[in-house]
Amino acid sequence: MQTLLTSKSFGFKVEEPLVLECGETLRDLRIQYTTWGDLNADKSNVVWIFHALTANSDPSEWWENFFPEGSPINPAKDFIVCANVLGSCYGSTEPKGFNFPLITLRDIVEVHKRLKDHLGIEKISLGIGGSLGGQQLLEWAVKEPDLFEVIVPIATNAKHSAWGIAFNEAQRMALRADPINGLETARAIAMLSYRHYDTYEVTQTDQDGRKDDFSASSYQRYQGEKLSKRFSPYSYYFLSKAMDSHDVGRHFGGVEKALNRIQSRTITIGLDTDILFPIHEQEFLTQHISNSSVHVISSLYGHDGFLIETEQINDILKKELQ
Repeated sequence: MQTLLTSKSFGFKVEEPLVLECGETLRDLRIQYTTWGDLNADKSNVVWIFHALTANSDPSEWWENFFPEGSPINPAKDFIVCANVLGSCYGSTEPKGFNFPLITLRDIVEVHKRLKDHLGIEKISLGIGGSLGGQQLLEWAVKEPDLFEVIVPIATNAKHSAWGIAFNEAQRMALRADPINGLETARAIAMLSYRHYDTYEVTQTDQDGRKDDFSASSYQRYQGEKLSKRFSPYSYYFLSKAMDSHDVGRHFGGVEKALNRIQSRTITIGLDTDILFPIHEQEFLTQHISNSSVHVISSLYGHDGFLIETEQINDILKKELQ
């Protein structure tokens, strides 16, 4: 592992009211963000990392083998930024009940833009994110086509699928029935989309002839209990709705036209066992973004492989960027 510089965590207060895409207004917004390294003199060394649904602004806590030795992302030379999204419960403005207004990916990106301006950033050398993080990245790259030099969307799409929305709605049904205990059920449902048939076969199959208390059952309960101890059911509810809202083409005449706006060099990465964001969604991105490539990595872990297969992701980045 390469030596990490000390990260710095900050709270940013957004002074101007934010008019949401739904028409409602949020005031006195706060955003938590984390940085590594320093902005260089010509402000050309910015790397912006986008986190997924239940993560926070510190990727070293949720991205396995964060900044491995030899990675093109290096806190010794880069100014790395990761912002906790609007609606999350890790220091940013969050819902306290079901009466919070609808927020979309476009709203989340607008808050990122205000943080960027606050930090004096004019250009971002590299943007990278998976799942909901990749959706944010694409939304921003469409909105500001000249902002990013390189983008790396991982295990993500241009428009959230009916399949993904259905999974999210099943989880929200559990939350509406019981906001507290329902979060455990919601997470158990989500795990079925985050992992793969083979993941459970290899890691949770019992060979002892038992009739009850199966490993797969206890695994589902464990995952639900673990999330319920650290995350807000209301953040989960509204961020899953934000994910459902993802459609880069909504304001640009359709998805294809929106993707055609992107000027960044695009390195798209997918996972061969991802049932939530299947490979054809990443191939679609490459078909409609100029100067783009797609790479498929192999993983036992389905969609969650974007958090686990750091070595393979880093190998792709080294090949493409060095």
